[in-house]
Amino acid sequence: MPVSPAAAATSHDPSLTDYVAGFVVATRGQDVPADVAHLGKRSVLDGIGLALAGAASQTGNITRRYLAALGIATEDGSTVIGSNMRLPARFAAFANGISIHADDYDDTQLAIAKDRVYGLLTHPTAPALPPVLALAERDRKSGRELMTAYQVGVEVECKVAEAILPRHYQHGFHSTATCGAIGAAAGAAKLLGLDRETTRRALSLGATQAAGLRENFGTMTKPFHAGRAAESGVVAAEMAALGFTASPNGLEADRGFFRAAGGGYSADMIDGKLGNPWTFAFPGVSIKPHPSGSLTHPGMSVMLDLIHRHDLRPERVKRVTVGTNHNMPNALIHHRPRNELQAKFSMEFCMAILLLERKAGLGQFTDEVVNRPDVQALLQRVDFGVNAEAEAAGFDKMTTIIEVELDDGTVVKGAADFGKGSPANPMSDDELKEKFRQCAAWGGLDAEQTRTVIDLAWRIETLDDVGELTQHLRIKRIE
Repeated sequence: MPVSPAAAATSHDPSLTDYVAGFVVATRGQDVPADVAHLGKRSVLDGIGLALAGAASQTGNITRRYLAALGIATEDGSTVIGSNMRLPARFAAFANGISIHADDYDDTQLAIAKDRVYGLLTHPTAPALPPVLALAERDRKSGRELMTAYQVGVEVECKVAEAILPRHYQHGFHSTATCGAIGAAAGAAKLLGLDRETTRRALSLGATQAAGLRENFGTMTKPFHAGRAAESGVVAAEMAALGFTASPNGLEADRGFFRAAGGGYSADMIDGKLGNPWTFAFPGVSIKPHPSGSLTHPGMSVMLDLIHRHDLRPERVKRVTVGTNHNMPNALIHHRPRNELQAKFSMEFCMAILLLERKAGLGQFTDEVVNRPDVQALLQRVDFGVNAEAEAAGFDKMTTIIEVELDDGTVVKGAADFGKGSPANPMSDDELKEKFRQCAAWGGLDAEQTRTVIDLAWRIETLDDVGELTQHLRIKRIE
C-alpha cells in the first residue's frame, strides 16, 4: 500500500528537519489535490508574467549587466526571462527571482495565527519558482515534475514562515528572503530527486544562507532578497547532491534557523502540517492587482470602491484618513516618496494616485508619476496611522479603515480586512490572464508569444520538456 507523504515523513526519526525532508521526498504529483494544482498553476503564470515585467525594470537591467560582466553566459544555459541571456541554473534563478519581485507585484501568503503579522509571511513564488524552473529547463524535466517541485517548495516555505516566532519579522528579517531560501532548497532538492538524508543537508544549507533585512524595503535590495533566496536553493541542493556536509537538524536545533533567526517556533504550525492542508488551499495565497506592498491593498480596494460609488474627485477631497493596526505603518515606511520603489511602500501615494487616475498599475508606479506636482500635493492630504478598531481586529488581518472628508464637509467611509486578489475576493482566471498580458506587454513580449505562453502555462503539466515553455520567454534587449 502506498505511504502518504505525511506518513512517510514521520516514519523516520523525530527530527523536524527529517520530517520536512520526508515530505519533500515522498510527495508525488498525484498527491497534490486538483484545486491546489490549479491554484499553483495560477501563481506560476503570474510569476512568469512578473519576471517579464521585472526584466524591463532598472533593477532587472542592473542585474543582467552584473551577470554579463561575470562572463558565465552559455548557449545551453537556463533562460533569464525577458532577455536573450542564458546562464548556469543558479544564476538564472538569481536573475529571475529578482525580476519576479522587482515590481512588488507578486503573490503573497496569508497568516493564520492572530499574532502572526500578515506582512511577516512570504511572497511564495519569487523564491520557489526560479530554482525549479532553471533546473527543470537545464535537465529537460517535464512540466509535471516542475509543478510537483514548485508545490513542494511553496509548501515548505510557507509552513516555515507560519511556524517561526513573530520576533523574526518584527526585529527586521525579511521572510521572503529567509524562509524563501529554505523553500527554494526544498523545491530544488525535489526537482533533482535527492534522497531523504541528502535533502536534510540541503535544507540545512538553505537555512544557513537565509538572510535579508526589512530596512531595505523600498530599494532594489528587496527584490535582491528574493533572487538570492532562489539562488541559495540551487546552491544548497547541488552542493548536498555532491556530498557537501551540513547539520541534519538545521531547522530546529538549538543553534539552528528557528532559534537563531526567530527565538524559536510553534511546532504545531509545521509538524504534521505539510500538505495538511496545503497552503494554497488554506489559508491561501493572494495574487496582487496592484504593484505595491500587499499591506496597501485592502485600503486601495476600499478607496476604489469609494471613488466609484461617490464619484470622488481629487479637487474636492479635503482630507483622507487611513487607519490600520500598528504593524502596517511599520512596513509602509515611505510617507513622502520620491521614487517608484518608495511609492510601493507608501499608503499615502497609493491613495493619492487612485484619486487622481482611478487606477494603479505599472504605468502609475514610475519615478516620473511619483514626482508629479499634483501627486506630491495630494499625498500631503493623506493621514496614515494606527486605528484602535483595526488594531483590535488581529494581526492576521490587514484591516484598513478609510474616511474621506470632502470640501463641503461630507465624510464617506469604508473598511476592509483584505483586498482584491485575496482568497476572500480572488481574481478570476480571466482577470489573471489580463494581468499577465499587461505584464508581458510591459516587458516587451509580443502578442503572439504572449498567447502561446498563456496556453502552455495553462497546460504546463502536459509538457514533456519545460523548454517548450521557456523558449518563448526570451526577448532580445538592447541593454
